[in-house]
Amino acid sequence: MASVRETTLTDSEGVVLEPDGATTGVLVLSGSSGRIETDRCRMLASHGVAAASIRYFGGPGQPGEARLIPLETFDDVLADLHSRYQRLVVLGTSWGAQAALLLGTLHPEIDAVVGISPTYVSWAGLSDERPQRSSWTLRGEQVPFVPFDDEAIEDAVKEAGGELPSFCEAYLSALETYADRVPAATIPVERIAGDVVLVAGGGDALWPSVLAAEAVRRRRTAHDLETVVVTHPDAGHRVVLPGEPVLPLSQRLAWGGSEAADRELGLRAWPEIAAIL
Repeated sequence: MASVRETTLTDSEGVVLEPDGATTGVLVLSGSSGRIETDRCRMLASHGVAAASIRYFGGPGQPGEARLIPLETFDDVLADLHSRYQRLVVLGTSWGAQAALLLGTLHPEIDAVVGISPTYVSWAGLSDERPQRSSWTLRGEQVPFVPFDDEAIEDAVKEAGGELPSFCEAYLSALETYADRVPAATIPVERIAGDVVLVAGGGDALWPSVLAAEAVRRRRTAHDLETVVVTHPDAGHRVVLPGEPVLPLSQRLAWGGSEAADRELGLRAWPEIAAIL
């Protein structure tokens, strides 16, 4: 295996791993934890791909929660990868898949987007603050969003009876309750010039990621654009790619699936992901 240089990005709180001879640079985005995806970057680097990950909220000078995050937050790392590698890819999971798809619509230099457990709309930011505000801003303006259905969220917590709640039905309820907001909040994925690969588990208990992946595919198909969707009926929200450690279970909400199914979905998805790297 080629030697890999690992650098800590102190200004943006992140990491970049660069194997000798790499021709593709990947920006790796976490979900709503906002964490730096070091393990996933190391896995990608082991396959000869340069990979960078930054903390995009909760860091110095950044929003403390997943709300009102400037999409320009990612500009510098994207520009750096683009300047040094022939191919540019963004790979995001969950909340990060939301960001990855949005970035794909804004940056024609992005050659491919991978969305793991994706959504097809922009959501309100994860915050108890009311009135609700967007997760994202662009040039200082809020990106149109679908608000959360607070009553449905409360019902999900009650129905869990002290167990970890599933919010899948609450997300579906929000899409119905705020149906008038959905058209403006729908990510214009037909503007993504590059390849799109989406990975979703049928047992996702957090949000309806298979429904979202199919919505993205339908919208792009209507514009004669190909989209690869990889699913597994029993996998949950946390998809494990080959060579990755399994994330610890959330202590706040249900992800669904099982380790075996989550790994199987990752195994199914890897050839499709590797093909665009």
